[in-house]
Amino acid sequence: MSETIRVPAGGVTPVSKRVMNLANFLDQARRRYPDAPALVMGGDGLSWRELDQRVSALALALRAQGLTKGDRLLVHSRNGFEMVETQLAAFRLGAVWAPANFRISPDESQWLAELTEAKVLIIGAEFEHHYQAIRDISENLSFTVRIGDAAFGDAVYEDFLREYEGQTCVNVDVEHDDPCWFFFTSGTTGKSKAAVLTHGQMGFITTNHLCDLMPGTDQATDASLVVAPLSHGSGIHYLTQLARGVKTVLPASSGFDADEIWGLVETHRITNLFTVPTIVKMLVEDPASERHDHSSLRYIIYAGAPMYRADQKRALERLGKVLVQYYGLGEVTGNITVLPPRLHSADDDGDFKVGTCGYDRTAMQVSVQDDEGQELPPHATGEICVCGLGVFAGYYANPDANAKSFRNGWFRTGDLGHLDDEGFLYITGRASDMFISGGSNIYPREIEEKMLTHPEIREVAIVGMPDERWGEIGVAAVVPIEGRQLDAEALQAWVKERVSGYKVPRRYHFFETLPKSNYGKITKKIIRQAIEEREARP
Repeated sequence: MSETIRVPAGGVTPVSKRVMNLANFLDQARRRYPDAPALVMGGDGLSWRELDQRVSALALALRAQGLTKGDRLLVHSRNGFEMVETQLAAFRLGAVWAPANFRISPDESQWLAELTEAKVLIIGAEFEHHYQAIRDISENLSFTVRIGDAAFGDAVYEDFLREYEGQTCVNVDVEHDDPCWFFFTSGTTGKSKAAVLTHGQMGFITTNHLCDLMPGTDQATDASLVVAPLSHGSGIHYLTQLARGVKTVLPASSGFDADEIWGLVETHRITNLFTVPTIVKMLVEDPASERHDHSSLRYIIYAGAPMYRADQKRALERLGKVLVQYYGLGEVTGNITVLPPRLHSADDDGDFKVGTCGYDRTAMQVSVQDDEGQELPPHATGEICVCGLGVFAGYYANPDANAKSFRNGWFRTGDLGHLDDEGFLYITGRASDMFISGGSNIYPREIEEKMLTHPEIREVAIVGMPDERWGEIGVAAVVPIEGRQLDAEALQAWVKERVSGYKVPRRYHFFETLPKSNYGKITKKIIRQAIEEREARP
């Protein structure tokens, strides 16, 4: 995926594009804080020295199975020490870490194996169906390591490491454009794609996250908690903690447990965590947030989807000014805008910019463009585009997707929005979320924000559905607060008082909870499918 080096105008051809191997972060932490805690999960823990030794043993064992620089290591596992170790061992070898979301189906895991041409698979014992699906089609897979007890695979993880216990593996030399991570997209519009992240790009991302999201993060004062899959955003967040030698704590529960999470915050004096808006909402609304001390928190970083204003207010009232929002996609490793704690407010009055997702991240540039790629003036709605060192190298083996996603060097996010006069970005929604009713463009986000101010609505999502008269109409999926029932006609009348008539949803479906993706996001594709299933019933 390396690009041709061009001679800059008036300059010289770069002498070197060598960069630090990301695994050097682990070397640094081991040298500085050898006996300090690196990872904690349940009653188990690893020091930085122990983690480094295990990563070296894993890297040597993988090398013995033929995994070398540029080869892909496919990983399918829940969060655990092993996920961190596989990431750093792949980096150390110069191989490409390809972690799947453990919640995907066997068919989807089969596609990822086919796409990546992975040579080695490391997989949890509970995912035998995924293993069988991969082995059925994979011509490249030569070795499988199983985490836990089961009857499949070529080696057991702990036994696999034991042969090389105590031996050292040196980090492979890498250049800026050498790939280190295949970051799989969620596949909401088709098959997942592999966004190629590189050592040089991720070195910049780690620095940028520490600069913009968690300034002042330090080994002596901080502790981090993992509450989302390490295969995606949490894995990026982990690199920032690794770079500063900060202890990372992983919940022992296999599913979401608010009481455990808040208990870990109190016990370990957690100062930062990364998650998505739906999880922030669930944590804040759970009574456990009142039972445990969370005064140590400095940064709760949320991203991956817009956070509705009503949820934002509730979180700020409960937790104080600790929220950090960033906007970005996996392809830009979350690195487009930031809204720091000081710019969050539970009060709609004053200087607070309601609805913004912040301003450009350091060394990144945001441009709102029309369909021809021309930059639009402030307050004009168009496609959000971005350039800078945080942008990925492109999609692996997918030239069509690359051609659609880049224009004049800008990465096209597919999101719609506008900038204000000060350069703050406001997201209207995905281009694919917009629908046209009676010739008018309708952006669901605006209506959803209004509906969430209703005292008896907990969640809402609006999608465009076909209509013979209007072309499309808005249909709302609504979750009432627990113990309440809503009447569709009364709700529609309430909405009519607050938004323009042509924007008012025509039909309403009530759910106990909105269906979400494997990433915990509310996606319009899944909502639309759920509504279609309901409306197809006799």
